[in-house]
Amino acid sequence: MSPENFKKVVDLCNQISNITYENLTKIIRLEQTGSATGARKLDDSDQNDIDSWMGGGTCFSMTWHLYQALTDMGFKPRLVMGHKRKERNIHCALILLDLDALSSNALYPKATEGSDLIAHTSYLLDPGYLIFDPLPMPLPQPFGSGEAFFPLSPNCVRLVRPTLESMELWTGGAGAPMKLRFEYPVEGVSVEEFKHHWNESFYREMMTYPVLNRLDREKGIQYYYQKGNLVVRNATGSQMTKIAPADRVQTLSDIFKLSPDIIERALNILEKK
Repeated sequence: MSPENFKKVVDLCNQISNITYENLTKIIRLEQTGSATGARKLDDSDQNDIDSWMGGGTCFSMTWHLYQALTDMGFKPRLVMGHKRKERNIHCALILLDLDALSSNALYPKATEGSDLIAHTSYLLDPGYLIFDPLPMPLPQPFGSGEAFFPLSPNCVRLVRPTLESMELWTGGAGAPMKLRFEYPVEGVSVEEFKHHWNESFYREMMTYPVLNRLDREKGIQYYYQKGNLVVRNATGSQMTKIAPADRVQTLSDIFKLSPDIIERALNILEKK
């Protein structure tokens, strides 16, 4: 990829690197519209205006935003779904093909744009897992090493490519063992299939409690909140604290940079269920 094009991708990733992964706006939209399709379309309509988008979202919102922005910039990103153990299509990300390399691929001169043989110059973009760096994808053996390691902070990342058709995301940090997070079929899915899985995500178990996740890239700190527990992770380890119900709204607003009104509204919806 040319330095100019790569800089465009990095700049876009930097623009959204302060966005909070959160399901609160998703919970609000579902309650507001009464259906997954209505909630998803409401989310879909605001993807290119992060301020009106409320500054957060789940992996589907964040991935779709990047997909639209990259497409508008002339790139051809590929939507991919992530599988976790027995849970299918629970996560999503993007594969960005290097079209510059595609046009002058000497190693695989017969490769086409849809061929994964050119993936040695392709990148994984996974904003829903708070990875805001384009990660060069390895080729499987015997074409390449089969894996690539990225010492990000506070969570390092390893991409493992067992076959041309699949790739695995492993993460770890502060001396903890690397864990398999997701497996991506690199062929990708159509926009229609992506939106189908997006609709289904509104009825998953994680929509029954608040989940918030934010990365401070400058300080190398990750903040994660779920079911009343706040985890703060940095390069030296993790610390978990319990947030009292009376302090939740203001504390979560301060840490995750969301409006107190949004947090309170979502929590009230959850309490009624």
